[in-house]
Amino acid sequence: MSAATSPAYPFGLDVDAPSAQGRLTILFRGILAIPHLLIVNILANLIQLLVFFAWVVIIITGKLPSGIANLILGVFHWEMRVWGYTYLLAGRYPPFAFGEDTSYPIRLWGQPELEGRNRLSVFFRIILVIPHLILIVILAVIALVLLVIGWVVGIFTGQIPGGIHNFLAGFSRWYARVTAYIYLLTDRYPPFSLS
Repeated sequence: MSAATSPAYPFGLDVDAPSAQGRLTILFRGILAIPHLLIVNILANLIQLLVFFAWVVIIITGKLPSGIANLILGVFHWEMRVWGYTYLLAGRYPPFAFGEDTSYPIRLWGQPELEGRNRLSVFFRIILVIPHLILIVILAVIALVLLVIGWVVGIFTGQIPGGIHNFLAGFSRWYARVTAYIYLLTDRYPPFSLS
């Protein structure tokens, strides 16, 4: 589903259909992802500080500074590529890069809202997102079980089963929308949906 044909939510995640992957790269995916996971974890911690700063700025001014939005969005693109690689949604090793990469099989899309921000929803953002966080934790447990099953099947077949791929892709889309909301990139409340 592309940005042009997707529902009206301002952020989304496109995930290519399941394809053949190297069985050895599936077997060692957790180890191969370590360099990215270390860097993205450090960057995500820095982004949390930036999000808090953006929260204060939006409450005071009603605007999200473009520099902060671009930095948050750049790390978010990288984070979602690493997420997709780790969740076996893509067999190609992700680039060490900020920002959008339209050639990668996992593509975050969306533009941050800079002007006319809803100060009240920003102020109460952490409370408003609690229902989503509860469901994401439940879905994460299911995703982890399916990921292990898909990993075992992938080691032998070189491909993740379509149903498992679709669930993990849907879970990733939901996570991406909620993260965009938490990262203050949009004031639109995310839908409760895997699509």
